Amino acid sequence: MATARLSPRQLAARVGVTPKTVERWLSDAALVPHQRNRIDVCAALGVDERVIWPNSVRANVKTGHDREVFAVYPHRSACPQSVWAQLIAEARSEVFLAGYTNYFVWLEQPALLQTLRRKAESGCRIRFLLGDPESGTTRRREQIEDVALTVSTRIRVTLEHLAKLSGSQGVEARFSSPEDGPNHIGLSVFRFDEHALVTPHLARTVGHDSPLMHLRRSEENGMFDRFAEHIEELWSRGNTIPTDPARA
Repeated sequence: MATARLSPRQLAARVGVTPKTVERWLSDAALVPHQRNRIDVCAALGVDERVIWPNSVRANVKTGHDREVFAVYPHRSACPQSVWAQLIAEARSEVFLAGYTNYFVWLEQPALLQTLRRKAESGCRIRFLLGDPESGTTRRREQIEDVALTVSTRIRVTLEHLAKLSGSQGVEARFSSPEDGPNHIGLSVFRFDEHALVTPHLARTVGHDSPLMHLRRSEENGMFDRFAEHIEELWSRGNTIPTDPARA
């Protein structure tokens, strides 16, 4: 404050708090202001937050297993479409869409078909793991959701798009096995190289109403690796999607 030539009253005016609040900050070193106030104080004084409140900075640095949790959203629909677009665009070696229907990505990502084709041509592996539209798991889920746009219809929309990618080198698609249907429909994992978007499906809710975690890999056998192993296991037991147009 002395270097910035600001009195407690002047700093309070800059930050938008009372002079008594600034005086409390000065008298109690353990008292940490709200983040918004800390940002404004640092801007007014021209210093980094670590200079004034180093404990606050250390507290916000993740050091445990949760450091792979990059962001969380209460609903999948709350995750900005720009996040999906960026992850798809920046993936260089792996795009693995292991949602049960993967229906929404075609609606929310413009020109996804062309994007995936270009990525496959550049050497990126593109995989789709879908639920079988004719399986018992799909029928039971349709009864639970009881919505006009059924699960099997949403799967068939994806199959129609995949048919247009037929023949593209590096594009693969499988149905999860009937035995794995319950495990697949209860958890969607979308992997983009070292990032993953994970959605556990809750009770009767459809996908966009279920929560979503954005994971970024930072360690071996961490959360990212465990979810990646989950979809690899389902993939290994899956069935190649037939090319018969009548089935697709």
